[in-house]
Amino acid sequence: MTAYVGVCGAGMAAARPADLHAAEEVGRRVAEAGGIVVCGGLGGVMEAACRGARSADGITLGLLPAADRGAANPFVSVGIPTGMGELRNGLVVRTADVVIAIGGEWGTLSEIALAMKMGTPVVGIDTWDLRRPGIEVAADAGVAVERALALASRPH
Repeated sequence: MTAYVGVCGAGMAAARPADLHAAEEVGRRVAEAGGIVVCGGLGGVMEAACRGARSADGITLGLLPAADRGAANPFVSVGIPTGMGELRNGLVVRTADVVIAIGGEWGTLSEIALAMKMGTPVVGIDTWDLRRPGIEVAADAGVAVERALALASRPH
């Protein structure tokens, strides 16, 4: 079974360099394992994850907030213009078998919350500390992807 791994994190304006580095490595590792990266399709963490996946000949799915497919970052393999704005976060999470949250802003928090509400496993790298059970903390991209792929293969 192919794992669809949602990668969530801050856009270009708020993404920290460490988040971008982790996201690129997550994307590459997901692709090397035969998984598909699912994200919001724009810049920042989303673009870094897509760039990493494409560097390993992986597939990336971008669920775009606007109605313009051309808004996708250049590393999106399949861009779907939803026209739903931030509401597309629900589609990202619903499409994913597991979510890896990297750093993040309010949109990332919404994706974490939706994933937890839907029962989709969440692995976090330096992301929101909600002091609630449910988010598995990973020290780095390698651990995050290993754990995410294991969680994606379990029924939830």
